[in-house]
Amino acid sequence: MPRKSRLKVYRTPIGFHDAYVAAPSQKAALAAWGSDADLFARGVAELVTDPELAAEPLARPGEVVKRSRGTAAEQIAALPPDRPATAKADEKAQPSKAKPPARRTPRPDRAPVDKAERALQEAREQHRHEERALASEAAALDRRRRAMEEAHRKAIGRLEEKRDRARDRYEAALRRWRG
Repeated sequence: MPRKSRLKVYRTPIGFHDAYVAAPSQKAALAAWGSDADLFARGVAELVTDPELAAEPLARPGEVVKRSRGTAAEQIAALPPDRPATAKADEKAQPSKAKPPARRTPRPDRAPVDKAERALQEAREQHRHEERALASEAAALDRRRRAMEEAHRKAIGRLEEKRDRARDRYEAALRRWRG
């Protein structure tokens, strides 16, 4: 335990309280408060010279001693004027009339989405209809092609037979002519 003669008392505000600590240095005081920042350099912490304020922390060196900075009434009176000075229960009972409640924006209109979905569905149905019509036309064209090929095959066959008979007659006539 450090000797009291080497201890100094330091103070920093924490909310509605002041935190006092008796420590050998500012660094030890910051460690006792759990602060990583140099509160002394920021002007937030200070050395206490008042013997009345230093008495309790010197009696408990290294321990943080909290003291209220006034009564609850004094603290409420110190609040800014634009804030209600009553307890939270009173705040709930008497809501502030300064601001009207915020109006909720209306729900976005879904009609354009529905319209686009209907148009998409109609386009898909139209595509299926046209695809079926083209498939039907393709089947009809395929039947016509097969019928035409069959008719050509038969016609070519008849013409080839006719040609062969004509050739046979010609060759027979040519043999007779030659003698």
